[in-house]
Amino acid sequence: MTALKNGAQDFCAKKGRRAPLAFVFITGGVLSSVGKGMLVASLGALLKARGLRVALRKLDPYLNVNPGLMSPSQHGEVYVTADGEETDLDLGHYERFAGVKTSALDYVTTGKIYQQILRDERSGAFDGATVQVVPHVTNAIKRFLQAETEAQDVVIAEIGGTVGDIEGLPFLEAIRQLRYESNVSVCCVHVGWVPYVKSAGESKTKPFQHSVKELQRAGIHPDLLMVRSEQKLEERLLQKISNFCGVPLEHVVPAEDQSDLYRLPLAYHEAGLDKAVLRVLNHLPATEDTSDSLEMWKRLSDFKRKDMPQICVGIVGKYSHLPDAYKSLIESIKHAAFAESVDVKIAWVNPEEVTEKNVATYSHLDGIIAPGGFGLRGAHGTMCMIRFAQENGIPFLGICLGMQLALIAIMQTLEGFKTAHSLEFKKTDKPLVVPLTSEKAPSGHAFKSAMRLGEQEVCLQEGSLAAQLYKQNRVLERHRHRYMFNMDFKKEALSLGFVFSGVSSCGNIAEVIELKNHPFFVCVQFHPEFQSTPLKAHPLFCAFVRHTLALKKKTS
Repeated sequence: MTALKNGAQDFCAKKGRRAPLAFVFITGGVLSSVGKGMLVASLGALLKARGLRVALRKLDPYLNVNPGLMSPSQHGEVYVTADGEETDLDLGHYERFAGVKTSALDYVTTGKIYQQILRDERSGAFDGATVQVVPHVTNAIKRFLQAETEAQDVVIAEIGGTVGDIEGLPFLEAIRQLRYESNVSVCCVHVGWVPYVKSAGESKTKPFQHSVKELQRAGIHPDLLMVRSEQKLEERLLQKISNFCGVPLEHVVPAEDQSDLYRLPLAYHEAGLDKAVLRVLNHLPATEDTSDSLEMWKRLSDFKRKDMPQICVGIVGKYSHLPDAYKSLIESIKHAAFAESVDVKIAWVNPEEVTEKNVATYSHLDGIIAPGGFGLRGAHGTMCMIRFAQENGIPFLGICLGMQLALIAIMQTLEGFKTAHSLEFKKTDKPLVVPLTSEKAPSGHAFKSAMRLGEQEVCLQEGSLAAQLYKQNRVLERHRHRYMFNMDFKKEALSLGFVFSGVSSCGNIAEVIELKNHPFFVCVQFHPEFQSTPLKAHPLFCAFVRHTLALKKKTS
């Protein structure tokens, strides 16, 4: 604690002000998926617009060390930071909205905390003491929150889950303690849902009130309340919440649903969120006028698609019923649509329903994307779609597994390669895709292979389409894969018209492939969607949208 105090005092002295470091804690109630992540991202953007230096962090109470091995149907997309941490998809929102670069320091789970504590206990670090939730777990949570925050004006931290969850109690206790430690200024924001009961014809605030009472039972009295609802709430309901929860009316902020995510920062600003937070943290050196800084959100929210040319893009993913599994991909397509002034409609394609016999029914698609993933399910249907795109000149973008399946699908047409496949899926005498380890023998289980994570250098072939799109020959892209193309078969791939336009810095891993004599057929081993932002769309997505529109105009 002394180190924290001294660090905060030194920081304040360097900045020439007396005020301490500030924290904003976001909790949620009533139900999950209430919008805490978008609130953190939007508030981060608003405070940055006021000239503050902001860090955004997520604390997930579940026992998994990270979501890397969790099914997307349980957790949605796994977002990867530049330093290779597998995290919750909310960190993608943080980066896209607030323009911050998150890292392993910005994400923690109960599993990760317990893993470290138990490792320390086994090494004797606790000097024989009884290890307990309080103080050892709560202290570890506080250390996470305070790590490398000296250069920040404010840290916004989201507590995952819902108030009342058993696994979330240590996190609530940690922020309760932190609130009363000197040199740390804290604002607690509670987000809850006010449901509209159709049979009664009115919105009910009682569930929201109960969630606040649950938070208060944990020793935390919220400074601000974000009231989520499907529609605009009457002033009397906000007053009722204020009265029953003991929070001033000016700190009860309405937050009804918006038609577009990129409308949220403006909507929250208009509702007074950033002003309310700054009233609580009244020492922060924030600027008053944010109109110029919020201009980008105005442009995004005013983006009109009505009179724009339209294309239909098919995403072939086995989690097509769960868009959150491809959240960054969807947002990257939106960014490219905005950059290219094109109305892009997304059509979800379930690869388990695609066969050689019915693949022609997808001829209405103007472009096709095969995203990343793991496992055999849906692979055959995806390869059917890839061959359909190749044979019919439909623009195609393959990402990670999409690249591997593209190589397999097309190389299986070579004589003697009909049984060629990936060692992730089956034994084969022609392993086109192999584990990242040097052994070419089947591993028997995908998780035995090493995972290649985070930002890695990609060397682009001079004069290639990829180099033209990036306008440079060396780029950094984020990766998440266990398997790679077997470069022993590069000669055969070249004979089919493939161009290996990007490789790893060591030259052993195929990073970008293109297909000759095709309007646009580009595949990448990395995940470009993790680096696309609203006002800096990724060049690969822009090129895909641009080529798809050009081909549609040409053939129509």
